[in-house]
Amino acid sequence: MTLDGVMQNEENDGDGFKYGGWFFPFADEVTGAIVQERLAKPVDLLLGRKTFEGWETYWPTHSNFWPNVNTATKYVASNTRDSSDWKPNVFLSGDLAGKVRELKQTDGPDIQAFGSANMLQTLFKADLVDALELMIIPVTLGTGKRLFQDGTIPASFKVTNAQVAPKGIICATYERDGDVKSGSPQIKED
Repeated sequence: MTLDGVMQNEENDGDGFKYGGWFFPFADEVTGAIVQERLAKPVDLLLGRKTFEGWETYWPTHSNFWPNVNTATKYVASNTRDSSDWKPNVFLSGDLAGKVRELKQTDGPDIQAFGSANMLQTLFKADLVDALELMIIPVTLGTGKRLFQDGTIPASFKVTNAQVAPKGIICATYERDGDVKSGSPQIKED
């Protein structure tokens, strides 16, 4: 995401976004290695319908970059679709928060969400996000879909991994760490 929280990276969403590809000038070998490490993890995917529709034509023919994408179960948040030839998939309609809460109680690999800005708003409000794996790119765009577009609940996170890549991308993993903690300055009097 950008410094101002924009996640959107495609111009073809039909919403007038004009800065597609903003990430690529900042990519380097370090960020490439981090991405590959993250993609190598066995996971299932939770995707919004728009993200899924963009991926279902692309990833089946580009899986050499991300082999797990085709074997992962794709859980798709959609009230308008219920099937796809890109398997395995499960379409989730109705109460998304309730269905994700149920999924989190089952055995299996971690469930990761990519993109899907609209769907993430539901997950944040229902306190269903356990960790954030972010790449914060040193650019501001002013417009576009944002990670915290609609706000979120008060919550604390702790950094469990962080690295700054040569072109300034901050790669960090934040894990949920309870409620918001507060305090006061610890400055001694002169």
